[in-house]
Amino acid sequence: MANLLSIVTFLPAVAALILALFLRGEDEDAQRNAKWVALAATVLTFLLSLFIYAGFDPANTDFQFVEDREWILGLRYKMGVDGISVLFVLLTTFLMPLTIAACWTVKTRVKEYMIAFLVLETLMLGVFCALDLVLFYLFFEAGLIPMFLIIGIWGGANRIYASFKFFLYTFLGSVLMLVAMIAMAWDAGTTDIPTLLTHSFGSESFNLLGVHVVGGMQTLLWIAFFASFAVKMPMWPVHTWLPDAHVQAPTAGSVVLAAILLKMGGYGFLRFSLPMFPVASELLAPLILWLSAIAIVYTSLVALVQSDMKKLIAYSSVAHMGYVTAGIFSINQQGLDGAIFQMVSHGFISGALFLCVGVIYDRMHTREIDAYGGLVNRMPAYALIFMLFTMANVGLPGTSGFVGEFLTLMGMFQANTWVAAVATTGVILSAAYALWLYRRVVFGDLIKESLKSITDMTLRERAIFAPLVVMTILLGVYPSLVIDITGPAVAALLSDHQTALLDAASGVQVAAQH
Repeated sequence: MANLLSIVTFLPAVAALILALFLRGEDEDAQRNAKWVALAATVLTFLLSLFIYAGFDPANTDFQFVEDREWILGLRYKMGVDGISVLFVLLTTFLMPLTIAACWTVKTRVKEYMIAFLVLETLMLGVFCALDLVLFYLFFEAGLIPMFLIIGIWGGANRIYASFKFFLYTFLGSVLMLVAMIAMAWDAGTTDIPTLLTHSFGSESFNLLGVHVVGGMQTLLWIAFFASFAVKMPMWPVHTWLPDAHVQAPTAGSVVLAAILLKMGGYGFLRFSLPMFPVASELLAPLILWLSAIAIVYTSLVALVQSDMKKLIAYSSVAHMGYVTAGIFSINQQGLDGAIFQMVSHGFISGALFLCVGVIYDRMHTREIDAYGGLVNRMPAYALIFMLFTMANVGLPGTSGFVGEFLTLMGMFQANTWVAAVATTGVILSAAYALWLYRRVVFGDLIKESLKSITDMTLRERAIFAPLVVMTILLGVYPSLVIDITGPAVAALLSDHQTALLDAASGVQVAAQH
C-alpha cells in the first residue's frame, strides 16, 4: 500500500466530513449514529496502522513508507516514519477508539463533538508523519483548533478561560518556531526535513545587539524551537495552562491532551532540537536538565496539596514530562530510549487515570477528593483498576511506568549525578501524592450517604480499560516491544549528533588558525 500513511492519517478526517455532510438532527438516533461512525472510523484507522507496524523494519534507520509529491506554491507533501515517530502513530491510533468509547455519555452537540475528535486525530497523526517543515507546522498548529473547541464548548464552568489560556500559550510559543523555520529554509534552501537533518547550521559565535551569542545561529534556532516545544510538553515554568485545561476539559479531552498532545513537544525535541542543532543542544543541555529536575520536584509537591483529582493528575503529568526532557537532554542511549518509552507508557497510564476520574465523575458530578471515600465497598472492580494505574504511575516494577523512569534516571546519572539525585526524589514524592489520592478516594468506611448507591463499572467501561491494562503490564514485563524499535533510530541519532559536534569543533579550529 503505497499511500498507507496518508490513508491512516486522513481516514478520520474523511469520517468527520461524512458526519458533517450527511448526518442531520439531534435526536437519539442521530447521536447514536454519530458515535458509531466515529468509533468505526477510529477502529479502522487503528487496524490499518497495524500494517505500518507489521511492515516497519527497525534495523533500517532511514524514513520508511515515504510519500513525496508536488503540493502547492512549490511546496511538497512529504510523509514518512522512522523508529522514533512510528510508535507515536501507533499510540495515537490505539488510544482514539478508547477515547471515542469514553464519550458515549455525551448528550449535547454529539455530532460536532465526534467531528472535533476525528479532525484532531488526523492532525495529531500528521505531526508524527510530516517530513516537510511547512507541512509539520500546519499540522502542529491546526491541532490547537479542535482542542480549543473541545475545551471551550464541552468543558466545565470555567471552560472559556481555560481554552483561551491553552490556545494563547501554545500559539505564542509556536510563532517563534515559525520564524526559525523560515530562517532554516532560507539558510538550507529547502523545507525537506531529511535534508535539513544533514544540513550544518552555523555554530560560529557572534554579537547580536551587544549580546555575545555562543553557538551562533544554532543557538537562536534552538531557543525558538524550545519556546514552542517547552510550552507544548509543558515544561516548568511554562506549565500553568495545563492544570486549567485538564480541569475544565471533558474526560475524553483530558485523555487526548495527556496521552498524545503533550508528546508532540518531546517528539519535537527528538526530531528537530537534537539532530539539527547539536552544538546548541550540548551548550544548553545542563540548563534543561536542571529545569527538568526542578519540574519533577516542584510539581510533585504541588500535586500533594491539590483537592481536585484532575488537577492532581495534571501536575503529575508535568512531573513525568520532566523525566522525558531530562532523558532527552542527557543525550545518551539510555536517556533517549527511556524518554521515548516514558512518553509511550505515560500515554497509557495518564489516559487511564483521567478515565478513572471520569468513571466516578459521571456518577457523582464532582472531582473533589473530599467528596469520596470507601469506594472499594461499592466498586471493587473500579478499585482494582484504579490501583493498577496508580501503581504504574508511581513506577512499580512490572508496570511500564517503572521501565521509563528507570532508563531516564540511568541516562541522567551518566550526564549529571546531581540532577539525577534531585530527580530521584520525585519517585518518592510521586508515591506520596498518588497513594494519598488512592487512600482518600477508595479506602476507608463508606460513610457519605451520596455514595451508598453508587454502582461499579459497566461492561463498556471495563472494555475501555482492558486494552490499557494489557499494554501497561505487557510493556512492563516486555519493554523490548518499544526499545527494539527505538534503539537503532536512537543510536543513529546519537552517532550523527557526535559527528556533527566533531565537525563543528574542527571547523572552529580551522577558523582560529586562519
